[in-house]
Amino acid sequence: MFAMVYITTSGLEESERIGKILVKERLAGCVNIIPSIKSFYWWDNKIEEDEESILIVKTIEENVKEIIKMVKALHSYENPCIIHIPIKGGSEDYLKWLLGEIR
Repeated sequence: MFAMVYITTSGLEESERIGKILVKERLAGCVNIIPSIKSFYWWDNKIEEDEESILIVKTIEENVKEIIKMVKALHSYENPCIIHIPIKGGSEDYLKWLLGEIR
């Protein structure tokens, strides 16, 4: 029923913009931002190195497809990292709160 969506962005500003929209639209009850990470990845047959930011989006399974669609529309990357992670359990009080904050 509950899910997390892990998203990398070009930096803090992009993470804040996307995160606020997801919460405002009630697709997520909470978004955490890790402002700065170092990333290495293959792109166009070479290893790239970037400073990025991470969004951790807490939501329900039913919203994941819409979140992915919205993030792709808002994101600056051609192919952003968006990974859906099911939540199997946690604090019942927190999950109850989360459910009350999303549509």
